Amino acid sequence: MTMPHAWSRRSLLAAAATAALAPRGAAAAASAARIASLGGAVTEILYRIGAGPRIVAVDTTSLYPPEALREKPNVGYLRALSAEGLLACGPDLVIAAEGAGPPPVLAQLREAGLRVETVIDPPSPEGVLDKIAVIGRLAGLETEAETLAAEVRAHFAAVAARRARIDTPARAIVVLSLQGGRTVVGGSGSTADGILTLAGITNAAAGVAGFKPMTDEAIVAAAPDAVVMMQNGPEPPKPETVFAPDSALGRTPAGAQGRLIAMDGLYLLGFGPRTPEAATELMRAVYPGLPGE
Repeated sequence: MTMPHAWSRRSLLAAAATAALAPRGAAAAASAARIASLGGAVTEILYRIGAGPRIVAVDTTSLYPPEALREKPNVGYLRALSAEGLLACGPDLVIAAEGAGPPPVLAQLREAGLRVETVIDPPSPEGVLDKIAVIGRLAGLETEAETLAAEVRAHFAAVAARRARIDTPARAIVVLSLQGGRTVVGGSGSTADGILTLAGITNAAAGVAGFKPMTDEAIVAAAPDAVVMMQNGPEPPKPETVFAPDSALGRTPAGAQGRLIAMDGLYLLGFGPRTPEAATELMRAVYPGLPGE
């Protein structure tokens, strides 16, 4: 159901009152018994620490585990949320990834008396571990979060050990989209840059800041050895399309070798608990002959 993004103060307060009266079952006495989880990594962490049954709403980026979107009310895209849609789900806590919004909607939620917590999202191992700790504290599941963090920390250590065996780093570009003749890539400071760094790969698009279009001339000059793309549907991107002879990517070393790596978008760029596994998978795809593998 599509919901408008702007509501009157009276509508918001009425929705908040309705939410306050919603039945909460045996968990009513617990702190944060009903959580709205906004952001793929936020939702994944909540499920991993055992808070899945307490989630009453998710956003469209909450793709893992699959039952999140299948079983929970969907309040829309992370950056285009509806205040009334959220309030109607009756949460007593909103945990939102950095960038959730728009900001006026979050302000409306707070004005209606709802607790809204934003979790920062730096694309690094430390960022993932901090995120787990913060979400565990907000959900009142600190012990479970510490257990998960210890597991993820060990996996990051294994990634670092593999990375240390790389003699000559390869160069790669993470392509977010190829539409309208524009190649949007992940540059410095982006989650794409973060995952390439974790996998011991040089970001050939480091001259771009964030996710931005890259010119054909710059792509050819960057000379990536591999192109990494998202596979968010049943069909992966096809090398013959990505590396078409008349395309900029087709005129790179990656194009000459047909080196296209497709991975699930949330898995690759979500910087949640599975990030060490994603970095390992990417590393193995780019360095198939890495010693010790």
